[in-house]
Amino acid sequence: MTIEVKNLAFAYNNRKRVLEDINFVLKDGEFMSVLGCNGAGKSTLFSCILGILDDYQGQILIDGTSIREFSAKELAAHIAYIPQIHKPSFAYSVMNMVLMGLNRELSIFQMPRQEHIDRAYKALEQVGIEDLAYRNFAKLSGGEQQLTLIARAIAQNSKVFIMDEPTSALDYGNQFRIMKEIRKLADQGYSVLMSTHNPQHSISFADSVLALDKGYVAAYGKPSQVINEDLIRVLYKIDVRIEETANGNIINPYFAER
Repeated sequence: MTIEVKNLAFAYNNRKRVLEDINFVLKDGEFMSVLGCNGAGKSTLFSCILGILDDYQGQILIDGTSIREFSAKELAAHIAYIPQIHKPSFAYSVMNMVLMGLNRELSIFQMPRQEHIDRAYKALEQVGIEDLAYRNFAKLSGGEQQLTLIARAIAQNSKVFIMDEPTSALDYGNQFRIMKEIRKLADQGYSVLMSTHNPQHSISFADSVLALDKGYVAAYGKPSQVINEDLIRVLYKIDVRIEETANGNIINPYFAER
């Protein structure tokens, strides 16, 4: 499944545009990382693709069809949204959290059937946390919670995943585990569009990078081709050195001698 964004522009309440002339293609099985500082337009871009904001200019196409032609349920059949970790108000089990991904298939008063439960359990197995199925979601570690949200998206049976900074609240080890899982999803044929504040994640795991600066595309292409010291300086206003190693490029902050 392909997502194509053409000449996308958006402004809140007819004010200054927060997105301008955004163009990219997310292909089948591609992991695209979206970089940019706070306020660069990443969340607005995701909201447009998810159909939350529909008064944009330009086009957003799924396999050549405008998303404006899809109902909310139809769009959910194609795109799953994986938010940042949040604490639910109620003591939902992990299984119940995953079953929420099937809302588009169930009416308000309809109980999940065994086939739905089986699908949810299979999704938990896919990310390796089936043993947590009946644990309290709120009491899991951050990494386990994020894996639960990924399993929920898998159970939704969508082929495109939009992820909003999935590692932002995680410790170093869990960040690596989640990034490996996301890479695995792309290798299995899912298309992933993920925002992150860590450009090293883009270098180490992503197939492509879309870098936004003040609502414009600052760079777009393969990580090895577009992530350089100048781009990091433009996006984050810091100096770094990018060093080549046997395991790929590494970003090191540059500290001038005092």
